Amino acid sequence: MSREIIVLGGGSWGTAASKVLVENGHSVTLWFRDDSKAKNVQKTRLNQHYLPDVVLPEKMVISSCIDSNLPSADMVVLAVPTQKIRELLNKFKNFIQPHTILVNLSKGLEKDSLLRISQVCDEILPNNKYVVLSGPSHAEEVALKMPTTVVAASLDEEASKTTQDIFMNDYFRVYTNSDVTGVEIGGALKNVIALAAGISDGLGFGDNTKAALINRGIFEISRLAEKMGADKLTFMGLSGIGDLIVTCTSMHSRNRRAGILIGKGYTREEAAEAVGMVVEGILTTHAAYHLAKKMAVEMPIVNELYAILFLGEKAADTVEKLMKRDKKDELND
Repeated sequence: MSREIIVLGGGSWGTAASKVLVENGHSVTLWFRDDSKAKNVQKTRLNQHYLPDVVLPEKMVISSCIDSNLPSADMVVLAVPTQKIRELLNKFKNFIQPHTILVNLSKGLEKDSLLRISQVCDEILPNNKYVVLSGPSHAEEVALKMPTTVVAASLDEEASKTTQDIFMNDYFRVYTNSDVTGVEIGGALKNVIALAAGISDGLGFGDNTKAALINRGIFEISRLAEKMGADKLTFMGLSGIGDLIVTCTSMHSRNRRAGILIGKGYTREEAAEAVGMVVEGILTTHAAYHLAKKMAVEMPIVNELYAILFLGEKAADTVEKLMKRDKKDELND
């Protein structure tokens, strides 16, 4: 059955997700904040800045004006940077009806409140069902129909299964999960570890170092999430170790690319500017550091990355600090 869907955010993932949904037979409007960009993409059928080699389906509507469309939408997909979601929801909250399912694609924590996106949505639109779609899913590959597998997590089983049905096809497989906290924390903090993995690359370290960061990184992430009520098994899944591996190893990852530059001596601002897209892991590191302090959870990698990004410490010095930590038991560190 065809659904009416509005995707908020004309970046790479919003564009790729819209393409999936159109190809699945749904009526899709992709919203751009900037009217001139919307008109250009609508005319050329190309999103030159994000997915320049992907021709967008003619049936995909591109628009910067959706107020009249929102009340009838079956689903609204949030595909904007984490720090913009509250502003966007407040902008459109009077047009989004209670029957509309909210599906979040963003991966991060709100910097000042330390909230997950589900919590932000619950504050602003408490009557809407919420789903987070996460996993190892580079937009560049999804847009080219490369086999991809993700998870749709919701506290409402019907909403997660509906999202599964709407998004799933022969190249985009969707599993369901009820652990919203675990899926959101895994998706957000993998960007932090990917920054660290990039810094390792920028410093000239090899596979041993990256494997250690991935392994100890998932341990840190799951330890924080379990303290918040998540299921530890979630971190063996797509939004946990699956997403972490792809983000730490692929050059599609803007977080890894930014980390490489920081490892070579760039500041966080210089690295983000060079990448040319939002690097979610930078502000998520800030939030994760303070959230770990609040929850009294030890996160050595997060602590040292915070020191590099926000306290001006040299990356090489923080590596030495991590390696010279007190002796620990592996499962109790």
